[in-house]
Parts: sequence; C-alpha cells; structure tokens
Amino acid sequence: MVFSNCLRASGRTGIIASEEEDVPVAVEESYYGNYIVVFDPLDGSSNIDAAVSTGSIFGIYTPTDDCLLDLEDSTTLDTVEQRCIVNVCQPGNNLLAAGYCMYSSSVIFVLTLGNGVFSFTLDPMFGEFILTQENIQIPKAGKIYAFNEGNYQLWDDRLKKYIDHLKDPGPSGKPYSARYIGSLVGDFHRTLLYGGIYGYPRNKNSRNGKLRLLYECAPMNFIVEQAGGKGSDGQQRILDLQPVEIHQRVPLYIGSIEEVEKLEKYLS
Repeated sequence: MVFSNCLRASGRTGIIASEEEDVPVAVEESYYGNYIVVFDPLDGSSNIDAAVSTGSIFGIYTPTDDCLLDLEDSTTLDTVEQRCIVNVCQPGNNLLAAGYCMYSSSVIFVLTLGNGVFSFTLDPMFGEFILTQENIQIPKAGKIYAFNEGNYQLWDDRLKKYIDHLKDPGPSGKPYSARYIGSLVGDFHRTLLYGGIYGYPRNKNSRNGKLRLLYECAPMNFIVEQAGGKGSDGQQRILDLQPVEIHQRVPLYIGSIEEVEKLEKYLS
C-alpha cells in the first residue's frame, strides 16, 4: 500500500503491477502517466520474525503507444483491465530501470538505469541515501552457490549432477561454499558482490519454480547483466522471455557469467 500510494502521488505512473495485486492497476484516470512500475514490495517476508534480511524489488517500463491509444478509446472496465495486462506483460529487454532495496544491518539501495549499477546506503542521521559503490562489476566466476538443497530429491537428474559437481573438492581440494538465506534480495546482493550463482529451479512439485518473472526475475537480471553477469531459466536468457501473465513463475539461475554458463551446459 505504501508503494502504491507513493506511485499514485508521483503523477508520473500510469500503471502499477505488484505481487499484492491480482491485476495491474491504472492509477490515473487519463492513463497518461509516463511509466509502468512493477514491484515486489516485501521479498523474503517469511524471514521477518527471524530478523533476516528482506527487501523490495522493482522494475520500470514505458507504455506502448498502441496500448495508450487503446486505453483512451476503451469504454468498459474489463477492456481497460485487459489493455493494462497487455501493456504490463513486456519482456525484460524493455526495462528502463530496475533496482532493489535491502533491509538488513544497513539499508542498501541498488539501482541501474541501463548504464551501470550503483549502490547507495541510507544515512539515518540525515535520512538520505549516500552513493557508496559505483559501476559495480560482479566477478566473472565465484565459489559460492545458493540453492535450497532441501528440494534436492525433487530436482531433475541433470541439476543434481551439477550440484554434486559443486560439492566435489576436485584437484583444488576445496568445494564450492553453500550460502542460502531464503531471501532473493539478500542472496542476490551477496552474489553480486562476491560472485557465484543463485538458483531457484523447477521441481516435481513446482513445475515452473517459485519466483515471478515480471517483478522479481526480470528486474534482477537487468541488474546483473548491467554488472557483467548473466541470468537464465536454464535454457534461455531471462530478459528474452515474454510474460504471458502477471504472476508467471519461471526457474531462475543468476550470477557470475562463467557459473551460469557452466550450469546451462549441465541442463542442456
């Protein structure tokens, strides 16, 4: 509700889509707002009682000219709703900006406008975000993986072989380190800084995984690619996927480019 109210008050937002809303909401009667905003207002909410890091994720698009014309000519609520859904369901390649805010030992705001990734830290004394890192680059490889291995027996055999490979000490005598928070923002932020791979695969009980393409996977992949990393559903680049519904779920593998490409070879 806080996000929605702020976006309505900005006067710049035409349509919003949220994990908390069943359908997109046209926030201006004229539908002439400049931007479409998609967001997950509270990622990792199941961790709140344990005081584990949570966050908010967002992406920003522009409406298409065709859709604005259709909305202007629409006379029924059902027609407006359908046009909004069409307008919101854009591939991540169309993102203008994306970011997340992580609520942890400090409040960190990470943003990309399509020209590098920048991190800001909240200064509680002044109530302002201070630029603390600019042009963040994710390491090309890493030795950390973040998967919920409680689902191991439900995974595809090819994915099991990949995880087994990560656990194998090999010639170096040191396997990958497992680090899983259970909060996409927290796991992603660590991966962005230290390298490695985060994954939420499909399994026998969740054929399409758990994470939502539109307002979780696509914004995070826009960020990671701006930082020199990669995101994939195991077969295809996440930003190339065309959403067919607002709350569409997809498998997600994201992180260092060499690590994601290694996983794709196992799954291909």
